[in-house]
Amino acid sequence: MKPHVWKIGIAALLITLALGHQAASQNPDSSWKPLYQPTGNEVVLEGTISINGVVPSPKKIDMSADSICVQLNKDPIWQPILVNGDKLQNVLVFIKKGDPLEVYRFEQPNSDAQLEHRDCEYLPHILGMRVGQHLVINNRDVTQHNTHPTPRSNPEWNQSQPANSEPLVKSFARAEVAIPFKDNQHPWERAYVAVLDHPFFAVTDAFGNFQIRGLPPGTYTLVAWHETLAQQDVEITLVPGEIRKIDFTFKPVVLKP
Repeated sequence: MKPHVWKIGIAALLITLALGHQAASQNPDSSWKPLYQPTGNEVVLEGTISINGVVPSPKKIDMSADSICVQLNKDPIWQPILVNGDKLQNVLVFIKKGDPLEVYRFEQPNSDAQLEHRDCEYLPHILGMRVGQHLVINNRDVTQHNTHPTPRSNPEWNQSQPANSEPLVKSFARAEVAIPFKDNQHPWERAYVAVLDHPFFAVTDAFGNFQIRGLPPGTYTLVAWHETLAQQDVEITLVPGEIRKIDFTFKPVVLKP
C-alpha cells in the first residue's frame, strides 16, 4: 500500500471516531453511554408536597354534547388543584439534570406505560414514562374518544378511538416535560405525559407523597412541576446510601387552563 493511501485511511478513521464522540455527547439517549450498574449505595429521595393558601373553586363542565358522558358524570367539574387537606396531588417530581445522568444510560422498563379514557376523562391525569417506552392508550367507554398530544420536541399526532376498539400503541423518541394531551371531541379531557430519558421521576399520590428510588449519589437539580402552579427547582447533593426527605410548598396562583 502506498504511504499516502494509509495516511488518508487513518485520517478518515480519526474523523469518524471524533464525529461519533461528538454525536454521543450531544445525544443524551446515545447507546455510547455505559449502562448504569447498581452498586448498593443508591439513594432514596422522598417527600411531601403541600399547598399554602385558599384553593380556587372548581368550574362546572358542560358535557351535553355527548349523552354518554352526561350519564357517566352526574356533576362534572374541572379542578386541576386536587388536595387532601393541604397536601397536593398530581405533582410531577423529577430529576432535571445531574452528573450521573450525563455519564450513564439507565435500563429500560419491561412494562408499558398506560393511559386510558374512562368516564370521559383521561386516567391518570399526570403520567411519567421513558423515551422509547410503549404508551398503551385504551378507550374504556362506550363512546368514541380522540387522543391528540401536542408536543414541542416530538411529532404531533391525532387519532380517534371508537368504543370497543383496539388500544393505541405509541412511543416518543425525545425527552419532553410535559406533553399536553387533549381530546378534540371532548375538550374538557386533558392529561400531561412527561417523557424522560431516565427512571428518576414520580407523581404525588392523594396525600401529596412521592418517592424516587435507585438514584446514584451525585449533585442534581430536582423539579416539582404542576400543570397550573409555578414550577419549583432545587439543587441537591446526595451522598451514598442516603435517604433524603425534601418537601415543597406551592401557593395557589392559578394560570389559565
